[in-house]
Amino acid sequence: MTRKKSPINDLDLSRWREYDDVITDSLWLIPERDRSGAHLADYHGNFVPQIPRQAIQRFTKKGDVVLDAFLGSGTTLIECRRLGRNGIGLELNDERAKIARRRISSEKNPDKIKTRVVNSNSSDLKHTPKRISKALAGIGREKAQLVMLHPPYHSIIRFSDQDGDLSNCPNVDTFVEKFGNVVDVVTPFLEDDRYLVLVIGDMYERGEWIPLSYFCMQQVLERGYKLKSIVVKDMQGNRAKRNLKNIWRYRALAGGFYIFKHEYVMFFRKAE
Repeated sequence: MTRKKSPINDLDLSRWREYDDVITDSLWLIPERDRSGAHLADYHGNFVPQIPRQAIQRFTKKGDVVLDAFLGSGTTLIECRRLGRNGIGLELNDERAKIARRRISSEKNPDKIKTRVVNSNSSDLKHTPKRISKALAGIGREKAQLVMLHPPYHSIIRFSDQDGDLSNCPNVDTFVEKFGNVVDVVTPFLEDDRYLVLVIGDMYERGEWIPLSYFCMQQVLERGYKLKSIVVKDMQGNRAKRNLKNIWRYRALAGGFYIFKHEYVMFFRKAE
């Protein structure tokens, strides 16, 4: 059978039944975090490697470039090494950037792809675009084919005391504004008709559910992207609630709320 080619990935659609590992449903039940190789679970707030893995498989080809604006411990770029994609990651915190570089470099690199960790504030409209341009030039490219965004969920976890850290925003409105700046920073570097993936959850504040996910979704849509899919990803084994199941159940019953057990993975396509 003749191979059916896709313009954005390496999947052979004439053999589509063989891709059991590629999820196509909108509910992702991932039982545990992948801790193989350079992946560790010691960084509070990092996301499971399976999320960037799914996005990279579906929306890039080998040799493409993935840009992650909230690199953290390096999860996305570790997956880039495994899957043969070049990767650029932005990380605000100096020490965290050093740790990410070390972990990424420890992962095998069979396809000899290039990865760059850029120590920069992803919401800085003045300086960060220049640093992204330099990193792209260093791997011989001008554009990325996939953007990953996994911002802090406002103040749920404070990642640092730095002013540019979105987890230090004084209120939700400022957080949403700063997140919009991040989208403005990365958008010029994403190739037209390619994908931006947003991983985000919601939060409670003063007894009220705050839909951070939808506020951030709107920021992306306002910049000309088209929403392709919304995935609900389960959060079983969340560190903050681990071993506190009965306490959280009591709090929910007493407070009239439901316990967070999910986050969203939103897929947007940039307009041509």
